[in-house]
Amino acid sequence: MEYLAHSHSRSGRKDSVNSHLQDVAKRAAEYARSFGAGKEAEAAGLLHDIGKYGELFAKRLEGEAHGVDHWTAGAWILLQKYKHLGIASALAVQGHHIGLQQGTKDALVQLDPGRGMAGSTIGMDDMELRSLVDRFEGDGLVLPEDIGDSVYLWSDVRDAADMLDVRMLFSTLVDADFMETEAHFAAETPRDKKYRPEGPSLNPDKALKMVLDYIKQLAATSDASEHINQIRADLLDCCLDSAEMDPGLFTLTAPTGSGKTLSMLAFALKHAHLFYMRRIVVVIPYLTIIEQTVGSYRKALAALGDEEFLRTFVLENHSLAGTKSNDEGKIDNEERLLAENWDAPIVVTTSVQFLESLFSNRPSACRKLHRLASSVILFDEVQTLPVRLLIPTLATLSHLSERYGATVVFSTATQPAFGHLHQSVLEQCNRGWQPREIVPKELELAKRASRTRVVWPREEERLSFDELATAISKHRQVLAIVNVKRHAIELLDRMANTNGLMHLSTSMCPAHRTVVLEEVRKRLDKGMPCRLISTQCVEAGVDLDFPVVYRAWGPLESITQAAGRCNRHGNMEKGVVYVFRSTDGGAYPDAAYQQAANVAELVLRQNGANMDLSDETVFQEYYRLLYSIARPEIQYPDLATAIKIQDFQRVAELYRVIPQDFINVLVPYDPDVYTVLADEVRDTGLNRAWIQQARPYTVGEFRPRKDNPLLDWIEPVPIGHSGDNAHDWYIYLGPHYDQLKGLQPQDSPGFFHR
Repeated sequence: MEYLAHSHSRSGRKDSVNSHLQDVAKRAAEYARSFGAGKEAEAAGLLHDIGKYGELFAKRLEGEAHGVDHWTAGAWILLQKYKHLGIASALAVQGHHIGLQQGTKDALVQLDPGRGMAGSTIGMDDMELRSLVDRFEGDGLVLPEDIGDSVYLWSDVRDAADMLDVRMLFSTLVDADFMETEAHFAAETPRDKKYRPEGPSLNPDKALKMVLDYIKQLAATSDASEHINQIRADLLDCCLDSAEMDPGLFTLTAPTGSGKTLSMLAFALKHAHLFYMRRIVVVIPYLTIIEQTVGSYRKALAALGDEEFLRTFVLENHSLAGTKSNDEGKIDNEERLLAENWDAPIVVTTSVQFLESLFSNRPSACRKLHRLASSVILFDEVQTLPVRLLIPTLATLSHLSERYGATVVFSTATQPAFGHLHQSVLEQCNRGWQPREIVPKELELAKRASRTRVVWPREEERLSFDELATAISKHRQVLAIVNVKRHAIELLDRMANTNGLMHLSTSMCPAHRTVVLEEVRKRLDKGMPCRLISTQCVEAGVDLDFPVVYRAWGPLESITQAAGRCNRHGNMEKGVVYVFRSTDGGAYPDAAYQQAANVAELVLRQNGANMDLSDETVFQEYYRLLYSIARPEIQYPDLATAIKIQDFQRVAELYRVIPQDFINVLVPYDPDVYTVLADEVRDTGLNRAWIQQARPYTVGEFRPRKDNPLLDWIEPVPIGHSGDNAHDWYIYLGPHYDQLKGLQPQDSPGFFHR
């Protein structure tokens, strides 16, 4: 009898269990070989679908059975054959459909098919298990006799590093399984075995030469001062010199406007060339910075190929990627496939995407993780990492570097003193957190790049919104940054008739914010009136250059980021940053933000009105105080407990970069586009193509509670013709989208929390 792994493809192609197991095993072993786990991955691949040799699975293919557990038997066989060395592969096999579960002794015992398993509808006695093994062996399949040392070292002390080891092996299995299954169903003829093409190679030496030539061109045509251009040249030299250091953990501390984006890329390319690294992954917290970064990289590498090639060489992987139109959708489809497992030379993604994948238990999220081995990973704006997640995050990244040969770079203008957490991180991995700084202290880049004078408020000094509006209006070109959207609206209302008044906040959809930023840059360049009121969404990575900035009191790193939008190109002797406190009180987005703002108050009292943001000792003291008060090592006990018992599902639930539940609301910023998209989704239901088109015209907000009037104005988006609705996609029904303020739902104060 021939046992089949899948139903027939549309072309009529068959795929036997034998060939599927061998193909997955071979591919998984190839993926895992980069970190020395080839045999272990091969064993997992050979056994992941052994249950498909059973009669019950054959009935499932005929539509006569449902819910057939075809994976637990393979997990149990791995444990029986390899004992503690088989735990990681057993967990990977168990989870390749249902997600990684739990690594406790009790959970492993439950893998015995005779006991049944949570989520399984089928038990199996010893005779049935033996018959699967007989068919497996009778089909000529043989397990490796020795898989070597497992990636997962079984012990009574469990930590974040252990969980990464399991996820990395899991990644090789599920990616191999996805690839082989896709090849089966994509076959165009019965004999065809259609694989997607591999992504381009990095070729770092060639790419580095192009980037360095591009940087020279930029310097030759720069409108920045000679002083700033010299700082940028010094930073580039530091990056190129440090790239010769052995792979590991690095920090890059450099002021705003010093050319970090391209200098970091130069570091990564030279480092990759010298140490045979496979790819570069760039992790950025905000979409606006991602789009700028990708654009910059593609310009620098333009000589490599045409637009189509560059979109696969520098891959955008985030919620708005793939929304750009093209003739036949060919580029978008290729980008989508590469994004599924990060099979591209340079990947630019969000902090949420990267970090939550690193702690996920789901096959689709974890399949890309094995690509991180022997890669250069560049984190930008690392001051945005949530304090409550620091210990497991740093431990996992440290282990990714030590065990899997990755180089990790933490870059920012305001480097957090994560070194203070070394001992706590050490409890979760072998090496703790002791990175090397790329920029030598003696260069004093921050002091040399200081382009602003900060005017700190007196201790009891408060400004009303009327006073603040009057002060802002006196400046022809000025940026005012507040902490919450409600305060931005207050200011806009008081300045309603002011010439050149503009606004940025997350109440505006991405398409709207893009148009505003273009107009702001045009006005600044031409010397036109430009008075921009913004929330902190403007602070990180947005290339704006105002002569004057007003910044509401907040965390010290936020104030520094705001100062980075002032006299950015150094064309004035000194720009001016006014830090103010509002009579409305300290309105902050969340408790962690408020705590950091309170610590900033303590540091100002210690240093006085002459506190210098370019003095690195100020930030060392700030972060030391912040961590001593916030206590990140004990701040999230539920997550720590889940890690200790190796509960992959619970860790994935708890590890959220943005803990609140968000919804996406299609808004009528562009009424014509809105009407087309709303009608289309009501007719066809939610799908990937619609989401890609709708993303630029949506506003993301916290899920409203049952008593929120906003619920009267939103319509849930249907899922196909099933009668069900999506839980996170809505259409806004009211006329409340303002072309200055963005979405302004009536009687919904919850929209103005940040």
